[in-house]
Amino acid sequence: MVCLHGFLDTWRTWELVLPALEREREVLAPTLAGHAGGPPLTGEVTYAAVADAVERAMDAAGFELAHLVGNSLGGHVALQLAARGRARTVVALAPAGGWPADDASRWETFALQDRMLQHGGTAGPRLVAEHVEHIPAELLEHGRLAAARCEGGPALLEYARHGDWTLDAERIDCPVRIVWGSADRLLPWPAAAERYRREWLPHADWVVLDGVGHAPQLDVPLETAQLILGFT
Repeated sequence: MVCLHGFLDTWRTWELVLPALEREREVLAPTLAGHAGGPPLTGEVTYAAVADAVERAMDAAGFELAHLVGNSLGGHVALQLAARGRARTVVALAPAGGWPADDASRWETFALQDRMLQHGGTAGPRLVAEHVEHIPAELLEHGRLAAARCEGGPALLEYARHGDWTLDAERIDCPVRIVWGSADRLLPWPAAAERYRREWLPHADWVVLDGVGHAPQLDVPLETAQLILGFT
């Protein structure tokens, strides 16, 4: 199993679900290229380049195929990798890139992420989880610092504003589950899922979590682990 975090985050976003996942799977949870502790982004900055780096990590680990799990940017990258034939299954938690072409809400998301970059990761996990009382204080602080230390953040955000968010969904031939929190403040349900729902993956297994935010793995880790393992 390969777990891919979201923009401005690191592999540690999976800490609360890893014990359950690792009881049943061999798990690789890399930090994405350009993020704090991850490999540098070289050459042209695109999300395809981020996926390339994940493929290299999978190859190094001996994972020709894997159950792919991703949140936000990581969800979009997981689906890209599925289109490349690297997935047994995909569980995507609020995958990025699903806005319709004329939806202006994406600019609000990018402006919020830009403020996080400019102000040292202010808010961090508290922005993506509705329930934080169970999250260790050290993990909350790590999430804030991860955003502040994301060296590739500005270039990735610039690409997000103007780059290609298309998905070659016809090439995805594995089972896909998409999970979205109804209280997602970063990629609001259902508007931010529109292209996935109507155009790309209408026949995926769709799960909506009532009152849950953008990062279910932080918000409701037990339920999220069950949703992952029950599908893979």
